[in-house]
Amino acid sequence: MFFVYTCALIYFLGMVFIFLYSLAQGHLLVHFFKFKKESNQVPPQVPNSWPKVTVQLPIYNERYVVERLIDAVAKLNYPSELLQIQILDDSTDETGALIQAKVLAYPNLNFEYLHRTDRTGFKAGALKEALPSSQGEFIAIFDADFVPDPDFLIKALPYFSSPQVGMVQSRWTHLNQNYSILTELQAFALDAHFLIEQQGRNQQGAFINFNGTAGIWRKTCILDAGNWHDDTLTEDLDLSYRAQRKGWKFVYRPEIESPAELPPILSAIKSQQFRWTKGGAECAVKHAGKVFQEDHSWHIKFHAFAHLFNSTIFIAILLTSFCSIGIWWGIQSNLISAKLLLATGFSMFGFVLVAGVYLVSYLKAQAFSWSRLAEAIWKLPLFFAVSMGFALHNSQAVWEGLTGKKSPFIRTPKFNLESGTVSLNTNVYRLRSLPLSTWLEGGMGLLFGGMVVLGIVYGTYLFLPFHGLLALGYSLVFISSLRTR
Repeated sequence: MFFVYTCALIYFLGMVFIFLYSLAQGHLLVHFFKFKKESNQVPPQVPNSWPKVTVQLPIYNERYVVERLIDAVAKLNYPSELLQIQILDDSTDETGALIQAKVLAYPNLNFEYLHRTDRTGFKAGALKEALPSSQGEFIAIFDADFVPDPDFLIKALPYFSSPQVGMVQSRWTHLNQNYSILTELQAFALDAHFLIEQQGRNQQGAFINFNGTAGIWRKTCILDAGNWHDDTLTEDLDLSYRAQRKGWKFVYRPEIESPAELPPILSAIKSQQFRWTKGGAECAVKHAGKVFQEDHSWHIKFHAFAHLFNSTIFIAILLTSFCSIGIWWGIQSNLISAKLLLATGFSMFGFVLVAGVYLVSYLKAQAFSWSRLAEAIWKLPLFFAVSMGFALHNSQAVWEGLTGKKSPFIRTPKFNLESGTVSLNTNVYRLRSLPLSTWLEGGMGLLFGGMVVLGIVYGTYLFLPFHGLLALGYSLVFISSLRTR
């Protein structure tokens, strides 16, 4: 009896946490619509004289995409005498030779090649070491998998008209969204972040984050906020909070698009997800208490907590999924009444809110059509299932971040498959080994698949949708991991 009631309590608390998260998402959706209404205002005027800009390109073993990146940056529509391009190369393979050969094709551009043999601080360390030699008043940053719009600088720089603006972030778009169902589901998630969350937070003056790339910083803002730190895996989120806590304003502009490559295989997605979720948890430990103590309005504190702790949703999903088994057994054994679960009925409203966020973002990412709405309706449950299938993997990352366990910065492999010149099977950066967690995900798929069968056999359908999504999600994650190792 104690075990069953403990499961019920944990399940209830988990559902409360998920519900609060959904309220934050719903609130952002409201402000997204306000942002869309205000976006029709006249944009800032072009400056009388353009400032000096440094473009920083942090690189580490990017043989498949680095030439594409340099070609794209070389096409930036900006006065060459006002443009410095720093290539921050920590590579240990042939990438360095490719870079040095490629920049020779652009003798009229101011390239500065900085190579480190000691990767201290990883990306944050490279950015920090390069900053003293940067000549620009503004610092634009692009990761290796991006293809900047030629007009990126002239579109974004006018938003620095106020001296209080410290950073302008553009919206990521996707070079290979239609490559596979995995890339389509990633676009599903990223569009919700860039179209709903970033706009919703920015509209109401809440803290937003520089997304690590495809944005421009005012150099004095970086220095005033304490420069880049390497004590978290998300140096971008960390610096964003330090700068905004000091009073700097951030601007997010969704109409400025920055195309990028989505990881096409699950091992690369997991690597990226682990870094993002663990780094987010590390930043939560570092900043949440300080934000609470500082003089900010309630809505800024509320959304800062929801933002910093959003990856904790995976722990809530993992705990509620396990506890649902104990509750199911308790109901079958007549130890508790199914009516107790009526207390968690509010969670359905939260589910509707979150579903609304993803539906709106999916339909706003491209022009609305009825066929696109039909696509969204069948992709939404699949997206939720796969997201649940990441609960075990991402919960480990979040727990390590919350408890202070350190790990190195693991880059996300790039592939450039859309070029047609690179093969997935011959990519030297692919992770071939399968960690223990992958086999556990396979076991979770079997476990919840068994719960679906038991629910049908015993006619207890209360948890059937939940267990069905878990079984599908864990199974898809496991099978995809096996197929793309």
